[in-house]
Amino acid sequence: MEGRDIRKHYPVTAGLLQRTVGWVRAVDGVSFTVERGKTLSLVGESGAGKTTTAKAVLLLEKPTSGSILFEGKDISHMSPSQLKSEYRPRVQAVQQNPWSSMNPRMRVRDIVAEPLVVNTGRSKQEVRKRVLELLEQVGLMAEHADRYPHEFSGGQRQRIAVARALALNPSLVVLDEPVSALDVSIRAQIMNLLKDLQDLHKLSYLVIAHNLATVRFMSHTVAIMYLGQIVEYAETEELFLRPLHPYTKALISASMLTLAEETELGIQPIVLSGEMPSPLNPPPGCRFHTRCFRAAPECRDTAPELRDVGGGHKVACIQA
Repeated sequence: MEGRDIRKHYPVTAGLLQRTVGWVRAVDGVSFTVERGKTLSLVGESGAGKTTTAKAVLLLEKPTSGSILFEGKDISHMSPSQLKSEYRPRVQAVQQNPWSSMNPRMRVRDIVAEPLVVNTGRSKQEVRKRVLELLEQVGLMAEHADRYPHEFSGGQRQRIAVARALALNPSLVVLDEPVSALDVSIRAQIMNLLKDLQDLHKLSYLVIAHNLATVRFMSHTVAIMYLGQIVEYAETEELFLRPLHPYTKALISASMLTLAEETELGIQPIVLSGEMPSPLNPPPGCRFHTRCFRAAPECRDTAPELRDVGGGHKVACIQA
């Protein structure tokens, strides 16, 4: 999977005739690659454009411009029948909330079987066999197939959601905050399950997250997003050990170290001032300069490009 200069702009209208008076630049020139069997995480504050990027990959939103390549093919050039047969079954999603992502009136066997019934011509016996295989893979038992979602805990429901996503043997799974709605004690179990399934099926994951501990555990590469753009892109350990962008440093400071650890190590916590500007009217130059603790005068006028500083580590900052 490869995204090239993806943009998603939403019109802002006003007046009786609904005249367009501006554009919300939710995603504004994002490029990334998800390698086979690897995990890429998109990280940033709410409003950074992570979920909109994921929706573009899932074709829930049509990009304003740019292209998405899947197995070497530009999906924008695929016909509806090609998308149905070649793309949608191969790209699946696991939603954030396991309580609202499944029909409470359906039994588990029907929830997991639904993709198979809609997209394949398998017999009832074949579908049932496949459902039981999937439940076993995610750590559930055969008798769970006849129960309803309300009879399960949050972690078990997320296992059901994972089983449903794997029903069609996808090559890419989009994970939207897959463990944020779960109890802390359950998160490690689900993350380990996802990594085991990735190794078993050679799955690629596109993870949307804000918890950096989750990101560090699950990811092979990480893209840091701010106001619709990627500001830093690197292999996971490289990014956490050698963050270059001031925004990345602030995120790590806020998420990874406790106050006691910062005091012991003599690290000054980085506290950003203000809030993220509106994507309707992003600041000129570097979009982060209004909150940056290292901003120079030229940052107000010069929009930095995402440049490679060695080893595939990319950063969009003239000070880095």
